[in-house]
Amino acid sequence: MRIRLANPQDHDALWRIIEPTARAGETWALPRDWTRDAALAFWLAPAMETWVADRDGQVVGTYFIRPAQLGPGSHVANAGYMVLPSAWGSGVASAMCLHSLKRAEERGFRAMQFNFVVSTNQRAVELWKRLGFSIIGCSPGAYHHPTRGFVDALIMHRVIGEASGSGSDRPSGASEWP
Repeated sequence: MRIRLANPQDHDALWRIIEPTARAGETWALPRDWTRDAALAFWLAPAMETWVADRDGQVVGTYFIRPAQLGPGSHVANAGYMVLPSAWGSGVASAMCLHSLKRAEERGFRAMQFNFVVSTNQRAVELWKRLGFSIIGCSPGAYHHPTRGFVDALIMHRVIGEASGSGSDRPSGASEWP
């Protein structure tokens, strides 16, 4: 699998990944009736550095990386990942996350934070934990799941790069979500 920067020729492939995720409404806080143009405008916005995972000429995943905040918070990266449903469970998300951590370090970010991980997305929560992320917060009932009702949204964080030499991947004050 090769992970490369997205280009205009990837737009159809990106939509094939984004559309089923948005329509399902189970893992991302996105409009379920999103149009192709609106989705691509969001995913490819100027603030995003957008990458694709290409396996044998087929785009099977995509992620973006950006600063989580502006100004004094811009040293913390934020990233979002989506995988083509037929490629779920094949290591694409793991490879993209590891790539994004390396890319974040190259860009000078000191940490990465996921601001809104749907708690019922156990596959993602467990993967992020395996890759060194800690749950540092929980927003009770913040996500309206289409079949489970109101569920929690988690905030997950990991120190990266030279900053991780502090002896702990767990930020001070971090708590474990049940």
